[in-house]
Amino acid sequence: MTANHPKRKNALVPKSAKSILWPVVIVLSVLLADQISKILALRYLAETESVAVLGRFLMFTLVYNEGGAMGTNLGSSTYYLIASILILLFVMYYIYLARRDRTMAFTLSFVAGGALGNIIDRIRLGKVVDFIDVDIPDVSLFGRELERWWTFNIADSAITCAIIVLLVRLLFHRPHPTTKPQTGNIASS
Repeated sequence: MTANHPKRKNALVPKSAKSILWPVVIVLSVLLADQISKILALRYLAETESVAVLGRFLMFTLVYNEGGAMGTNLGSSTYYLIASILILLFVMYYIYLARRDRTMAFTLSFVAGGALGNIIDRIRLGKVVDFIDVDIPDVSLFGRELERWWTFNIADSAITCAIIVLLVRLLFHRPHPTTKPQTGNIASS
């Protein structure tokens, strides 16, 4: 290009749309992986029968969860549906706000994709499909003996991993101080 004809910028795709593209791809990827895995679980697993994948350490066991994470039951399935939708809206708003901070936007996108996957289950079935069954060392937790981890799904995994990344970032990431333009006193004579 000559000096009279500067290089054109891609005016068809606004900069703000480019910064939100990857978070949308992540949300859709998590949602797709979650829903496909649940369709397969519903098709090939009988309820409460376990299929060993890695011995007793990792099994696929179809269960339905009408409550919340880790077996909580704070209300009806409708309560969890409404709470999930409100949280999803909040997370999507923060993805938009953090769209230029890739780490934050990408991490929140995993939370949104997972939440959306479980919301679809609650709307479609009235409960969430869980099937990943992992053995852990026996633990006494809040007066309860825990021999296996709670059964979960890909959406739950995406949310949990993203929350761990967010906590690590909050604890160990120190933002670089921004330098403010110095204003000098202009001495007038």
